[in-house]
Amino acid sequence: MDLNIFIENFAALFEETDAQLFNAQTRFKEIDEWSSLILLSVIAMIKVEYDVKIKGDEITSSQTVEDLYNIVKSRVQ
Repeated sequence: MDLNIFIENFAALFEETDAQLFNAQTRFKEIDEWSSLILLSVIAMIKVEYDVKIKGDEITSSQTVEDLYNIVKSRVQ
């Protein structure tokens, strides 16, 4: 599992935010476009791309994109 690809997949969920603004340390909940709809999209993307179930509260408790990546990476088989 590659962090850069995860960041690309994550950034693709945001329509109005420039993908170049995303990196491992991006605090995604501070992005103006962040919403409950994008949260659901993140859950779906992680399920489809990585076959990992992640809960909304795990996303809520994460601060950075890398935090999410580490949760997913720990569950990838």
